[in-house]
This record gives sequence, structure tokens and C-alpha cells, in this order.
Amino acid sequence: MGVGQPGGKLPLFDREGQQIRKATIESCIRNGWAAPWFDNPIKPDWLVCRLTDEGYALLGEGAFPIQKT
Repeated sequence: MGVGQPGGKLPLFDREGQQIRKATIESCIRNGWAAPWFDNPIKPDWLVCRLTDEGYALLGEGAFPIQKT
């Protein structure tokens, strides 16, 4: 779901409004598909992440890598 989001931001909630499990996010980080993006000062326990180039590659066609500056 992060492909269509600015910067490849991964959602914190699924399409039904349920919070994405922290274990799922941590697994994506361990596999190199996502990376922590920034700390959320309002909800410090939430992992705000974005797709990595490897995450985009895993998703295949229609994915666009993050521009590195």
C-alpha cells in the first residue's frame, strides 16, 4: 500500500481500519523492504516507515524507487 503514497510511506492501518501489526513492520525492516522514516512525536510507539529500493523491487511493475538526494 505504500507504492502510491508520497515517499513510499507505509500505512499504519489497513483498509479496514485495523492497525498493522508491529511484528509485520519489523519483519519488513529486517528483510530490507522498509526502513524507519521519522519519529512520530504524538505516537512515539508507532513505526513510521517507507519502502526501500528493495521493497519497490519486490513489488515489481508499477513501483517507483525513492529518489536519493
